[in-house]
Amino acid sequence: MQLRYEIPDTFWALFRSVNRDAYIEALLAINEEYQYSNYFLTREMCIQVLADLNAKKQIDLKREENETDFDMLETPSSRMLRWLLKMGWLKRVEDYNTLVTNIVIPDYAAVFIDAFERLGSEDVEETEIYIQNVYAALFSFKNDSRANLSMLRTALVNTRRLNKALQDMLHNMDKFFGRLLDQKTYGELLREHLEGYVEEIVRKKYHILKTSDNFYIYKTDIKKVLRDMREDEEWIFMVRERSRAMGDTKEDVLELLDLIERGFDDIEHRISNMDKEHTKYVRATVTRMNYLLSGETDTKGLVVKLLNRISASEDREGRLRMTGAQMNLSCLEILSGKSLYKRRKGKKDFISQMAEDEAVEDLNREDVLRLNRIQSRFSKKQIEEFIESHMEDEVMDAAKLSLDSEEDFEKLILAYDYSTRKSSKYTIVSEEAEMIERDGYRYPALKFVRRTL
Repeated sequence: MQLRYEIPDTFWALFRSVNRDAYIEALLAINEEYQYSNYFLTREMCIQVLADLNAKKQIDLKREENETDFDMLETPSSRMLRWLLKMGWLKRVEDYNTLVTNIVIPDYAAVFIDAFERLGSEDVEETEIYIQNVYAALFSFKNDSRANLSMLRTALVNTRRLNKALQDMLHNMDKFFGRLLDQKTYGELLREHLEGYVEEIVRKKYHILKTSDNFYIYKTDIKKVLRDMREDEEWIFMVRERSRAMGDTKEDVLELLDLIERGFDDIEHRISNMDKEHTKYVRATVTRMNYLLSGETDTKGLVVKLLNRISASEDREGRLRMTGAQMNLSCLEILSGKSLYKRRKGKKDFISQMAEDEAVEDLNREDVLRLNRIQSRFSKKQIEEFIESHMEDEVMDAAKLSLDSEEDFEKLILAYDYSTRKSSKYTIVSEEAEMIERDGYRYPALKFVRRTL
């Protein structure tokens, strides 16, 4: 019979009680003594345990709805024990031989008390325990001739529990992001990161997945055992025959091996997702720290504070008009020290350096034809000869050139264009050169040198 059918209706009153926390503490204390005393407690021992708990934590027990004035005269430990017995969380067993009243924990209540313990102090090594259980079960199944498919099912159960534990870790990451945004000062943020996230996640859980002496060493061995079992056809046939002889034909050995192997693939995906969430949290922490450090001086931080104050005001429209009268909220530089859009600057070519600061007009048809004619008028060899003929100590200095004709000026233009290409033998030392006006021509004083390979 399922345990849920044994639960009395009054059992759920614990979760609605004003003394819920006190009753849970009492149950945990009784359960600890219950295990220490070999699962056998007398009523007097329970009273003593609850009295010690009350003396240690000074529990403030409020009045329940169904308690009478006579009930309120009892001690807090007697009231808690009586209430837990009445609601079905504890059970009274009379021993008529010794005339002693014993207190036991029903099976259904033990399930909830175990959950309370896990919620209060989570087992920090549960992922390591699951992976060791899987490894031990598979190794025994492979090497023990008495093992049956139930041991393989145990390995599958532990694999699924490990997956569930990892998924719970992944789902709980959002609460750390929420707590991160709640911190208002740099000190509080640093304390939350070090005492909260680092202690609860990194040291207690995340390191178990990432250190080489825990998860991954077992994962490699488990995959090797699974592969060896799958490839050993004679051993698989022997396991099937043993299972038929025992009447265990619900699942095939290969089917269970496939499920375990698929479970470990899921573990790999969840660990990968955990790595991504960990990286996102660290980045969010650094961003939040930078914001808290520069929020009073940084333009963006001040604008955020201004917008928060406007949104918190009841008269938002009025506050917005007052703000608009004092500052220009439409300015493109309001959100940062630099403008939101900055025109991308390319390499300054020779023609743009010769141009004046005035706006450059579009070239007409004759200008385009003239430039194309210049481009195709001289060959690559002629341009190289022009540069070589004017080199002194492996450098051609345009400031020292004497342009005797328009042809020399065109070659200088093409020499610059040729030197900006990756395939060129030459390169330009400095593009930020002063402008020179000589012989009726205006050009920058560039220096051409040989390109080093």
